[in-house]
Amino acid sequence: MVRGKVQMKRIENASSRQVTFSKRRNGLLKKAYELSVLCDADVALIIFSSKGRLYEFSSSNMQKSIEKYLEVTKDRISGVELEQNIQRLKHETAVMSKKIELLENSQRNLLGNNLGSCSMDELEQIENRLERSINSIRARKDQLYKDETEKLISKEKFLLNENQKLRKKIGLKQNQEYCVFIQLITTHLFITSP
Repeated sequence: MVRGKVQMKRIENASSRQVTFSKRRNGLLKKAYELSVLCDADVALIIFSSKGRLYEFSSSNMQKSIEKYLEVTKDRISGVELEQNIQRLKHETAVMSKKIELLENSQRNLLGNNLGSCSMDELEQIENRLERSINSIRARKDQLYKDETEKLISKEKFLLNENQKLRKKIGLKQNQEYCVFIQLITTHLFITSP
């Protein structure tokens, strides 16, 4: 009796799936054992069932086999990651180069260079951008003037207040000096009178 080719898809019947799993698992474990004995190979096999149950075989220590695997594949994985990073960086570089080229063209256009190839619509867009830029510059300039004017007005008020305080101090001092002077004259006249 010739066995038919098994179609590779999930077995829908749960009991049939479990029977197939058990038979194939046992066959796989047997082949792993035979490979390790016949060929003196270091073989490690890990199987998890659909219910999460662990089945394993190792011709030596499983932990040592896993560590050896990680050590060997570390460089390979690093190489793959490195290649992926290189490809990603090349792509990003190409995208950035295109953006830089577009920005440089835009800058040349805004400076009035390289306008010969521009259409009427493009020229109007450039003109609108320049007008918006000029309006933005003027608004910022006006704000700076306003801020500076407010600072100067505040400083002027402070200086006027300080000036007034100093005048009061000088006025009191002059008034006190005048009173002392009058007292001296009066005293002098009183002392010198016949």
